[in-house]
Amino acid sequence: MYFTIRPARPADVQVILATDIVTGRTSPSDAERFAAGISAAVADPARLVVVAEAHDDANAEGGSGVVGWAKTHHWDYADGPAPAGQYLGGVTVRPEFRRRGLAAQLTEARLHWMWERAEFAWYVVNAGNEASLALHRRWGFREVARGARFHTVAFDGGEGVLLSAARPQC
Repeated sequence: MYFTIRPARPADVQVILATDIVTGRTSPSDAERFAAGISAAVADPARLVVVAEAHDDANAEGGSGVVGWAKTHHWDYADGPAPAGQYLGGVTVRPEFRRRGLAAQLTEARLHWMWERAEFAWYVVNAGNEASLALHRRWGFREVARGARFHTVAFDGGEGVLLSAARPQC
């Protein structure tokens, strides 16, 4: 089995939604709002949505082959210590396809895209999410600030971390 990472297409939105519901990140009652947001992100040239597609008959339910996805955000204004810029959004991988390096591949694809457009990539995460913090260290992400909220991401009952990584020098 092998995987391809590629930009999402409008036809992928329903499978992205199904992946988010299966993983518990989106509730069925929020499906319409979520699908509209992902559709807008796929169509937005200032953002990137990527999918991980399985090959060799290892397809997700429904036969689409999409088993994970991730996105970027672009903020054109600063919010406290969080500057304007390109931000990594969340990564979602179907449970049966985890621990195969897909989160790293999805992140790598987004970072390459972001660093073609900006000097720095930004990222916010819950301070307790050690797995995500460890994953992002390989690209040089360093802590910039801590807080209860950065842009639209609030960390209710926890503390968030704002991190940054500079574009690698060739």
